[in-house]
Amino acid sequence: QVQLVESGGGLVQPGGSLRLSCAASGFSFSSATMYWYRQAPGKERELVASITSSETRTNYADSVKGRFTISRDNARNTVYLQMNSLKPEDTAAYYCRAIGSRSYWGQGTQVTVSS
Repeated sequence: QVQLVESGGGLVQPGGSLRLSCAASGFSFSSATMYWYRQAPGKERELVASITSSETRTNYADSVKGRFTISRDNARNTVYLQMNSLKPEDTAAYYCRAIGSRSYWGQGTQVTVSS
């Protein structure tokens, strides 16, 4: 059974940091490109960051460049999103996605940036 389980979300003040984790199981994690998306209330889901299977390439949305870092640990079947200098506009549900032979989504974790 395929599972993508996000964790690490929560409430943080502007300027703060959070690290999201996405633990994968049930498919070949090391062969999959991994993505983080987010969706704010009333808005479409948007791509935040991606990382290739061999970690040779990462990409970021312009809105998070220089603040967020995506990484992965293929030995632990986990992808991370380090989020620094958080802003209120980063408030959203964050989802991880795996694309290998098929596409899989996690259930999401809520990040709220507020004072």
